[in-house]
Amino acid sequence: MTYCCGILVKDGLVMLADTRTNAGLDNISTFRKLHVFEQPGERVMALASAGNLAITQSVLTVLTDGIENPLTGEVETLMNAPSLFLAAQRIGRAVRTVSRIEGPALKAEDINFDVSFLFGGQIKGAPMRLFMVYPAGNFIACTTDTPYLQIGEHKYGKPVLDRAISYDVELYDALKIGLISMDSTMRSNLGVSPPIDALLLRNDACTAELNIRIEDDDPYFRALRRQWSEALRAAYQSIPRPPYGHSKA
Repeated sequence: MTYCCGILVKDGLVMLADTRTNAGLDNISTFRKLHVFEQPGERVMALASAGNLAITQSVLTVLTDGIENPLTGEVETLMNAPSLFLAAQRIGRAVRTVSRIEGPALKAEDINFDVSFLFGGQIKGAPMRLFMVYPAGNFIACTTDTPYLQIGEHKYGKPVLDRAISYDVELYDALKIGLISMDSTMRSNLGVSPPIDALLLRNDACTAELNIRIEDDDPYFRALRRQWSEALRAAYQSIPRPPYGHSKA
């Protein structure tokens, strides 16, 4: 299991991904799920993955090596895509290519073709964008009305994002809220675990302002987890008891 989220606000983009993978309780590993493609000053893009690790790695290899366009002969990669939208289309084609190759063997073993991606970034002269790519290769774009997208074990972290994130939130506040969302997920699902990879992109910089790995013993993250738990307890204690039955405020 995994949890990845992307938050697109007026000042830029935040992307977060955990690193836990498992094939059973006794086969747990750490793998990077947030991959950055960067030509500083010209373009910066990030791809976060959830699902079967072998499939996601195959898709990533196809995107890195490229797919030849039968009409133009061009080898199409993320790094030579003329726009983020066309780059998202290339991710979709890569997913379908891997599905055609690997799908029959997976089906024979009764294994679902389970893969999804968050893809975001900016190409110089164009706006920052964020997409979610589904297992069929189709995708949706993030909007200002709901400026975040999630993949993987998303249900535990969603309430935090629903209540706290808006398009006008400052970029580092978006990072803080994303980390709280990650902590909420880790609290409720042991399949999501540190280290956490975090990426912060500021509009028109076309390079990563922050690209870090947050370990479980990171002082800020430990303080955030503790303070968030204390704030939740204080919040519920400050609310009057329900005026029903025999309870007293």
